[in-house]
Amino acid sequence: MSPALPDGEPVPLDGALPAWVRPTAEVGPDPHRGVDPQLGVYVHVPFCTVRCGYCDFNTYTASELGGGASQSEYAATAVREVELAARVLDEAGRGGRPVSTVFVGGGTPTVLPVDDLARVLDAISGAWGLAPGAEITTEANPDSVTPASLGQLAAAGFTRVSFGMQSAVPHVLATLERTHDPDRVPEAVRWAKDAGLSVSLDLIYGTPGESLHDWRRSVEAAVACEVDHVSAYALVVEPGTRMAAQVRRGVLTLPDPDDQATKYELVDDLLTAAGLAWYEVSNWARTPEDACRHNLAYWRGADWWGVGPGAHSHVGAGERAVRWWNVKHPRAYAGRLATGLSPAAGRELLGSPDVRLERVMLGVRIRDGLDLAELSASGRTAVAGLVADGLLEGVAAIRGRAVLTRRGRLLADAVVRALTD
Repeated sequence: MSPALPDGEPVPLDGALPAWVRPTAEVGPDPHRGVDPQLGVYVHVPFCTVRCGYCDFNTYTASELGGGASQSEYAATAVREVELAARVLDEAGRGGRPVSTVFVGGGTPTVLPVDDLARVLDAISGAWGLAPGAEITTEANPDSVTPASLGQLAAAGFTRVSFGMQSAVPHVLATLERTHDPDRVPEAVRWAKDAGLSVSLDLIYGTPGESLHDWRRSVEAAVACEVDHVSAYALVVEPGTRMAAQVRRGVLTLPDPDDQATKYELVDDLLTAAGLAWYEVSNWARTPEDACRHNLAYWRGADWWGVGPGAHSHVGAGERAVRWWNVKHPRAYAGRLATGLSPAAGRELLGSPDVRLERVMLGVRIRDGLDLAELSASGRTAVAGLVADGLLEGVAAIRGRAVLTRRGRLLADAVVRALTD
């Protein structure tokens, strides 16, 4: 089960934003900070056919849901939150902005009928409109799609699909408790391309029992699919998961950090050779246009509204911003919206120190790097040492930006600690 929600102050029952929240649109686009005056929407679909042993996301199988939280009613419930969101932003004087990105994640969004996903997307479009060229992504498992369903997604307005490949090696997939046949991945990619969708593949490295040869095989299989975007994440064994219990019992061993570092260098080498460049520590794209614009909006501190149980949202800029999160369980989420109440469970009002820390934590992870002017005096003083240690690029630092080297990407947390007070 996913971890508890963070502590926070209460949210008004109608979900109203603080009066002092500064509209991002007032800040305007900034070539360095990348602030986007448009709006992103994340839609969380909390359903899976099977819960994977390593997963601590806020997801549920049918047997875990209990009464009052129906998959068949979920689209109608999500639409209610979209309507609430439109009203809240309007009342705060922040309406009228078209949505530039939509990301439907989970869970496995494609366990829902395409008509349900289309219904939610239509509600978003009706509430705010979609910006020209809007990026509309859904996550999917390779065994949860067909040529027909992918064609229907494209017809409904989706432009991009992100497949949870994780590995191409059967014994690694078995350890992760993934249910798809690895041979299904290239088929699903081909079907998506034929439907006119852009395709991303997600990989996981460091699974117990995964050799370096296994990992090479997985990356080469992803490269052979000729996709334009790949994400690769180090496995983290989260408390409360079945995998954590297996580690505790000695059935599995914890991932080895040195092994994961070697595998990160390998995936970077192979993807770079295949023509994909890193643009965020765990993400590679063939061109800047192939980068996930929705995730870049998170890393650059733009506005987004998170729809769904446990979803997080962020609105505002600078020293006047607010972040909030919804109740976790689909039953509680549906119950609040059914009675006209906001599903928000708590919120955090962000002040200057919070914003500065997050700017460093997130900004330094992307290829464009961080403007050194955003650092404190002590942070700027630390830059020379980080360059000497091979963690930041020297030429970029001379030009006024903190950009991670590959070694710096492996030690990004240490870089952030050095750059912050």
